[in-house]
Amino acid sequence: MSSTPAFDARFLRQFDTLLRWRRDVRHFDTRAIPPEEMTALLEAASLAPSVGNAQPWRFVRLRTPALREALAAHVDAENARAAAGYAEKGRHDAYRALKLHGLREAPELLAVFCDERPVAGHGLGIATMPEMLRYSCVTAVHTLWLAARARGIGLGWVSILDPVAVAALLDVPQDWTLIALLCLGYPEAPSETPELERRGWQAREPLADRLFER
Repeated sequence: MSSTPAFDARFLRQFDTLLRWRRDVRHFDTRAIPPEEMTALLEAASLAPSVGNAQPWRFVRLRTPALREALAAHVDAENARAAAGYAEKGRHDAYRALKLHGLREAPELLAVFCDERPVAGHGLGIATMPEMLRYSCVTAVHTLWLAARARGIGLGWVSILDPVAVAALLDVPQDWTLIALLCLGYPEAPSETPELERRGWQAREPLADRLFER
């Protein structure tokens, strides 16, 4: 029987620092991520919890330049549509000043899909909440995010897109649902403060405003 690992006070302080330094990165330098690091990141993501141990995540590494450009063009078009909506709210200029993706610069692009009908797991835990499969994939993304940051690698989650259009572009099975389009690479300028906060878009709000008791 293996012994249970002990996580001491020093580890807990480092873990807290890791959480505080997890950032949504949109500015990347040109260094490639070594192959062994990418393998380590994907293996770490695969350790995420999943309903019924279904492991419904499906990772698609985007290696084709034409696909990268098609994705970037799609996101740019969706971004322009979103900007029009912010014009009505008086935040058009602030919105347009934000850099919302690094699809052309990041050395690695990764699409994360949820297999809505996985064989693994045998349907455990999803009879009344089938969305648990998708939540499981989100935990894989977050696990990947922390593993990347611990290695000095940044991750940016691109969400201004049409998931159906992206799935069609990547030619994945019909039972797969897009969960995330991720940019991975070394940050151009790491910061403890989120970029949206630095640019005055939105600061982190107090936990007390989001904690309720019944």
